[in-house]
Amino acid sequence: MILDSGDFPNGHSLQTDVCIVCAGAAGIAMALEFAGTGIDVLLLEAGGRAEEAESQSLYAGSVADEKLHSPPDRYRQRRFGGTTTIWGGRCMPFDPIDFEPRDYMPYSGWPFSRDELMPHYIKANRLCEAGEFAYTVDDAFDRSTRPIIEGFQSENFTTNTLERFSCPTDFAARYGHKLHAAPNIRVLLHANVTQVQLTDNGIAVDSLALRNLQGKHISVRATHYVLATGGLEVARLLLASRNVQTRGIGNEHDVVGRFYMCHIAGTVAAITINKPLSSVWHGYEIADDGTYCRRRFALRESAQRALKLGNFVARLHHPRITDPRHRNAILSLLFLSKYFIPYEYRIRLHGSEPTTFAVFARHLRNVLLGPTDAAAFALHMLRDRKFADRKFPSLIIKSKANLYSLDFHAEQRPNSLSRVTLGERTDALGMPRLHIDWRYTSEDVDTVRRSVALLADDIRRQAIATFDYDPDALEYEMTRYGAYGGHHIGTARMGSDARWSVVDADCRVHGIRNLFIASSATFPTSSQANPTLTIIALALRLAAHVKAMIMRATPRALDEATSGASIQTSGVPA
Repeated sequence: MILDSGDFPNGHSLQTDVCIVCAGAAGIAMALEFAGTGIDVLLLEAGGRAEEAESQSLYAGSVADEKLHSPPDRYRQRRFGGTTTIWGGRCMPFDPIDFEPRDYMPYSGWPFSRDELMPHYIKANRLCEAGEFAYTVDDAFDRSTRPIIEGFQSENFTTNTLERFSCPTDFAARYGHKLHAAPNIRVLLHANVTQVQLTDNGIAVDSLALRNLQGKHISVRATHYVLATGGLEVARLLLASRNVQTRGIGNEHDVVGRFYMCHIAGTVAAITINKPLSSVWHGYEIADDGTYCRRRFALRESAQRALKLGNFVARLHHPRITDPRHRNAILSLLFLSKYFIPYEYRIRLHGSEPTTFAVFARHLRNVLLGPTDAAAFALHMLRDRKFADRKFPSLIIKSKANLYSLDFHAEQRPNSLSRVTLGERTDALGMPRLHIDWRYTSEDVDTVRRSVALLADDIRRQAIATFDYDPDALEYEMTRYGAYGGHHIGTARMGSDARWSVVDADCRVHGIRNLFIASSATFPTSSQANPTLTIIALALRLAAHVKAMIMRATPRALDEATSGASIQTSGVPA
């Protein structure tokens, strides 16, 4: 059932077996794993069913350098479904090398291999509605597919790997009815956790303190607690909970909030293909199950190890939209429409530079000289993106001049100086606001610089294209828009040594026997991949672990409850 904190009297106490904080991708995925069992689950959501300005403002905070990082409330959604309500749907697993210790990558190595996560990846893929778990061309297609550039071969890069796309799936809209129907699951909206309260000896969570914006206080007591908030909010909750551990929960060694990673991304180069237009394909293939899939240039694991580079992928991309010299009616139409595009996509497409009248006029001229192209593109976007259930994932512009740029996405190294801390200001609930000091390193720049150079050399050597770019401008291009969007990673990292990590291999906070974290906050490294699929896979793995713990403790009671003999409903208002 789905309830609201306003349904309960002030001072009410809720009891449950498992309390999951935040009904986003991780929290909803975990809760679904308990549906139909005898395990009572309470899923807390700080927001409501839709975006609410007053609730969203609770995410506001400060950043050390506004040019390097967006405001803390920009890419996060404090509402039922979390950020799945606005995500782009890009899905891909981490690569095997991402889980391995690498002597050239500081603090690398997960406490388990990708093989252990694989069953959960497969289930996560289904939840995301991203089709089959098939992330190579050979696995995904029985038929032949078009190469990115006909004839391209490389010992350094493969073009055989894929990214797949969700609808994109809003987890609240897609799975809310299942949570509502499950007799053992309660979703509580407008339930802001303001304190994780430990027992006096500090070895377990005693309760959670909740507040809503109307001033009502509620407490929750559970056997197991899971923080399924994003990478920023996990750190905020742990650091702000100081009733027993005065530096914050799990922060004995000042690790919480450190090692904050996003991704390094940007667009560079002018690539002119010396082949017929038909020999280039930088768009999407549609799998038999209807899923959009796309090839990319991926730096091979062997090259990463040999050259001591971080993970790196790139895609052919349209020329820069802001420059009207491209004479492309579609690109100019996109430029003129930029204020109708959500901020998180507009900043990547157009940047933040002011537009002069002369530039505006030249873009308008491009559109007027190519009305048929512009109209066909507008129809495509309305039909295949705006009104389609499975949306066309992104802008694909076929260049009549065979001119492209290179869009890249690279791993950021763990760096203890890149961190989030509590600021001096508080929000409407009295919670300290976050302060973000995101930093990149010269090694991050080196991964991009040498990877782009390798790809440029491979393309030039085969004489399939000219590849023009300024190596000295790469650092500027990769930081032009700062840290990549909503990928908040590493602030409560996983590891066996509490001096350098916050949670163990089971995602349990070191030294706290009943507190777990299901979030990208636990990732030890960032990979090249968008984090959503791995977040959900880890949440499913954690759900299986918690379920097994409870089954071992009370197998008979659970058998009776599952058969319908008894279902706990404590805390439901009359």
